[in-house]
Amino acid sequence: MSQHFTNSLFFGIYPYICLVIWLLGSLIRFDREQYTWKSDSSQLLRRRQLRLGSNLFHVGVLIVIAGHFVGFLAPHWLVSPFINASQHQMIAMVAGGSAGIVAIIGLSMLLYRRLADPRIRINSAHADILVLFVLWMQLALGLATIPLSFSHMDGLMFESLSDYVKGLVTFQPVADLMQPVPLVYKVHIVLGFTIFLISPFTRLVHIWSGMATLAYPFRPAQIVRKR
Repeated sequence: MSQHFTNSLFFGIYPYICLVIWLLGSLIRFDREQYTWKSDSSQLLRRRQLRLGSNLFHVGVLIVIAGHFVGFLAPHWLVSPFINASQHQMIAMVAGGSAGIVAIIGLSMLLYRRLADPRIRINSAHADILVLFVLWMQLALGLATIPLSFSHMDGLMFESLSDYVKGLVTFQPVADLMQPVPLVYKVHIVLGFTIFLISPFTRLVHIWSGMATLAYPFRPAQIVRKR
């Protein structure tokens, strides 16, 4: 299997397969199995560990996700008048790395709680534990890219990855941009799209509900009547 074909498969075709399954799978699940559309929280079983670990994880991962969107999708013409590529990369490393450490600490607490507490373990589905492991691995891979980034602070690879992501979003992917990229970056990207792939079939589907809370301030007024 040639390297060109491998890049085309994993970075040109696979992302769209994952995103299509994510969208269609979520829609079908919402239509047919609305009672399973939940996070299956174990808060009632043990609250104290969940509160700290969940808060750390969610705050950290939300910053990481927002940073990925802003960092990779911001147009060069919008960013370049203020900072160069090297400075942009440094900001991404510091901000993303700090948030990633917070997120992985929180997720490690949640994973330990899920495995070490017999009461929670027996009430956990295999998919629940798998999701935590996959997310932990994704955060670990993201943090592992930071030392590599220090070895090429010219910002060229950062711009190359940014161009690749922009190509995906505009349906003009240039998979060959990933050819010189180190393996850890490639695995990180492939696993990231795999998370989209498994989301409709796991508790991760509740992410949609989290995004729906943005409409909460604009909801119709609730009418409360006294007896």
